[in-house]
Amino acid sequence: MALTGLFLCVFLVIHLAGNLQLLLPADQARIQYNLYSELLSHNLFIKAVSYLLYASIIAHAVYALVLTIQARRARGQQSYAYDKRDSVSPWYVRSMGVLGTLLLVFIVIHMKDFWYQYKFTEMPLDAEGRKDLYTIVVAAYQEWWYVALYVVSMLVLGFHLLHGFYSAFQSLGVYHSKYNGWIRRVGQVYTFVITAGFIVIPIYIHFTQNTDLP
Repeated sequence: MALTGLFLCVFLVIHLAGNLQLLLPADQARIQYNLYSELLSHNLFIKAVSYLLYASIIAHAVYALVLTIQARRARGQQSYAYDKRDSVSPWYVRSMGVLGTLLLVFIVIHMKDFWYQYKFTEMPLDAEGRKDLYTIVVAAYQEWWYVALYVVSMLVLGFHLLHGFYSAFQSLGVYHSKYNGWIRRVGQVYTFVITAGFIVIPIYIHFTQNTDLP
């Protein structure tokens, strides 16, 4: 669970770095983003890593389900007689399963709208003859409800990361008074950067770009 989680954390950094190209001026963003998308689709090494990514997402979800079932069986599926967990842990720590489920639903929607279209449908081409994923992305983010869905999903991701990052290091045995504070602070900074970075992109596109670019 910890290893797949940390691998996905690394992926989020790379994914955000690629998507930040969408903040470039429109003409430049289209060229750069479509080139980036083509590279991801045709480079053998990156394709191999992408399969590892898909496997990690599935494994992370399956491990979460298994651990949840084991925890319920361990307590005989009985409620605590005296439940004061809310006084010692934030709500998002106690809601990791719900947050993870919401993220999984978002990932399916997100991949259907972009990955599936890029791989399996006819798409417009840009001036360089590449599949114009940039136009598809901009068109999606012109819909206010899609931007709202994306922003809410990224907030869900943020709360999931806020506990998951620190918890992963604990699970791997990195648990010492010398390091705990630093790991928690690094996790908080990481969570803020990832969450804010992904939120800014659709909002910026929604208010500054359009699908009528030449």
